[in-house]
Amino acid sequence: MIFFLDTANLDELREAASWGVVSGVTTNPSLVAREGKVDFGSHIRAVTEIVDGPVSVEVLSMETGPMIEEARSLVPISPNVVIKIPMTPAGMGAVKVLSSEGVAVNVTLIFTPQQALLAAAAGAAYVSPFVGRLDDIGEDGVGVVGDIAQVFSMQDIGTKVLAASIRHPAHVVQCALAGADVATVPFKVLKQLFHHPLTDKGIEKFLADWEGYNKNHGR
Repeated sequence: MIFFLDTANLDELREAASWGVVSGVTTNPSLVAREGKVDFGSHIRAVTEIVDGPVSVEVLSMETGPMIEEARSLVPISPNVVIKIPMTPAGMGAVKVLSSEGVAVNVTLIFTPQQALLAAAAGAAYVSPFVGRLDDIGEDGVGVVGDIAQVFSMQDIGTKVLAASIRHPAHVVQCALAGADVATVPFKVLKQLFHHPLTDKGIEKFLADWEGYNKNHGR
């Protein structure tokens, strides 16, 4: 399983990219809106220049034709742009056309294996089940990720399962065990994955022991 960063904040992207573990980015209108008054195209181009990997960019239109035209206007921003389209009948019509044109599409707001199968049938490169949002309403978000991964494996479907709406580090491990191909995580959660108190304690001890060694040997 690889990691995408779920953000549109350039400072977060630069720091996370420096850690060497981020393979792509997912954005959405809410994340871009948090960045204030930015030129959308220029901002997305800046994102693609920081992380050398797929960058999901969501359309705002709700009808098939406008979705397609909006997607076509976004694709030239960078070869790494992946078009993000919601799971609706109109959306799947757009996915079918765009995928036939060689455009990679990430179908978002997936909440059932049935929806994931429809997205794959339309030609989606990625499906994004929302783990945390399912948990919020008392359903099993990780279980849905596992069901989608199992069905795709059984049916030999090449569409990748991108676990989204990740709320905490345990979600990351659970999604990996469930068979997700990608986990897209907020910056805060990605930072949390690095830390364990025994790691911190071990580093402190190694440094203290080395300092003592140098003192004893007159260094």
